[in-house]
Amino acid sequence: MAVIQTENLTKIYKSANGEVRALDRLNLVVQPGEIFGYLGPNGAGKTTTIRLLLDLIRPTEGQARILDLDAQADSVALHRRIGFLPGELNLWRNLTGQEVVSFVGRVRGGVNLNTVRQLAERLQLDLKIKVRSYSSGNRRKLGLVLALMNEPELLILDEPTGGLDPLVQQTFNELMREIKREGRTVFLSSHVLSEVQAICDRVGILRNGQLKAVERVSDLTHTNFRWVTLRLRDAAQLDSR
Repeated sequence: MAVIQTENLTKIYKSANGEVRALDRLNLVVQPGEIFGYLGPNGAGKTTTIRLLLDLIRPTEGQARILDLDAQADSVALHRRIGFLPGELNLWRNLTGQEVVSFVGRVRGGVNLNTVRQLAERLQLDLKIKVRSYSSGNRRKLGLVLALMNEPELLILDEPTGGLDPLVQQTFNELMREIKREGRTVFLSSHVLSEVQAICDRVGILRNGQLKAVERVSDLTHTNFRWVTLRLRDAAQLDSR
């Protein structure tokens, strides 16, 4: 049984200038117990994919199954079995980290406080401080604690190491390897090749909403590819002749 399986998953947004195909007929399989990297530049469609998997938005076409359940029809049940770290965290600024953990734990039906303490210690996060005083890196750490604290079957992490210092990134990598050894699954989006190479088993390469390749990371090392963004400081002058 695949942990994640999509069939022609598509998302089209309508705008004043026409249609924008944010995700184009995605066919993807993530196997149990693997760390799967979802690699692509900003704007490639990674976050759109994650929002579709979690039923935060609805597809234009296609379907997805998570843990052998329908991603739309069974979304409430699935959310109890998935740990999610969004790319942009909106947390309660006037609460302490511990109060956020307690509130989210109550919503989820309980939490193992010993697990929370261990995670906070390993990630070097002081839960007694109010969220408004956290740096961006500490808010990311709190998001990781919230995603990991219920020991979910599947972790879906959107750019999880943004803002983390190198030592904490190393701790994050250790946590991911431990989760893999326990037989759980990680789906991790990133635009950083080295992050994917460090911990992932396989990687899907996404560009312009299309899945270009799925490779084992060991094979990816021998593949040459890159994406380049050009920014023009001044408008280009075109010769009309």
